[in-house]
Amino acid sequence: MTNEQNRQSLFEDFLRSYFGDEDISYSAITSDASFRCYYRVMVAQQSYILMDSDPSKLDNRPFIELNSCFAKQSLRVPKIQQFNTSKGLILLEDLGAEHLADRLSLESRYQDYSEILALLPSIAQIPPSPYMKPYDADFIAMEMDIFWQWLIVDWLELEDAQLPKQQWQTMKSLLVDVMTSQPQVTMHRDFHSRNIMRADGEWALIDYQDAVQGPVTYDAVSLLRDCYFNLPSTEFDKLRLQSFDILKNAQLLSDMSYERYCYYFDLTGLQRHLKAAGIFCRLLLRDNKAGYLNNIMPTLAYIDDVANCYESFQWLATWLRHDIMPKVEAKLSCSTQ
Repeated sequence: MTNEQNRQSLFEDFLRSYFGDEDISYSAITSDASFRCYYRVMVAQQSYILMDSDPSKLDNRPFIELNSCFAKQSLRVPKIQQFNTSKGLILLEDLGAEHLADRLSLESRYQDYSEILALLPSIAQIPPSPYMKPYDADFIAMEMDIFWQWLIVDWLELEDAQLPKQQWQTMKSLLVDVMTSQPQVTMHRDFHSRNIMRADGEWALIDYQDAVQGPVTYDAVSLLRDCYFNLPSTEFDKLRLQSFDILKNAQLLSDMSYERYCYYFDLTGLQRHLKAAGIFCRLLLRDNKAGYLNNIMPTLAYIDDVANCYESFQWLATWLRHDIMPKVEAKLSCSTQ
């Protein structure tokens, strides 16, 4: 029996233990950027979501425990109906199929973003949990190294002598300082259009299992500088100011000025996008998932835009624009031929 067949047998037994002799049908849903797989389960005209998360690859306890942490803060997350951590199986409430990403062309977009930004204080004020991994200086630096290792070294295969290693190390230190010097709050960490759903007239959150204590601007950056969608500049400017006001009114920014908030916001976004561009390459090279390749150039373009605004990062903008981005475009062109 193959591992896939074995997993299928396990989750069929798992479903039967919950639903008994009811007629059960299920169909696969596109998996996410992790090792998890999802199925929509139908029982007596009621639908559920089965998450199949092999425990040899992923620890499922944070998903379960942080679900409770978010729910206690009156945040909408899918209810867990049943779970078996030793087998890596979790049966969830079905929140439907409408994500914020599906609503971005609607006239309600600005209102949607405004309502979602209002959730930031509730997330930020979730008490720390033992299931939140440390988001410290070493971890922040490691995230940036994902860009260096997977995009620069492994995918583009650039020669070591060509690389601006000293400038890279200096930048890493600066970004670590920026992120650790901000007020530290609970952050969802993947708070973007594909992880926010509209269910029964409410906004619901998924993919919350990587929540940590980290910089206060991080979730606002994740939402407003989404790797998968570029807000028009006028909307972005208004929404960023709105995010500042919401966090300020919740007393989460101390005496931070809006100018300082924008500085923290930009550089936190720089770190996040460096990590994301590297992850898109890692998904291709390690996990054989090519579906994120088209997100690399917009992500690099954002890094270039931000780097251009700050003298300390002019070298990065120049390096990206004249060396890295042309090589990425060439690689992408070859991959589509």
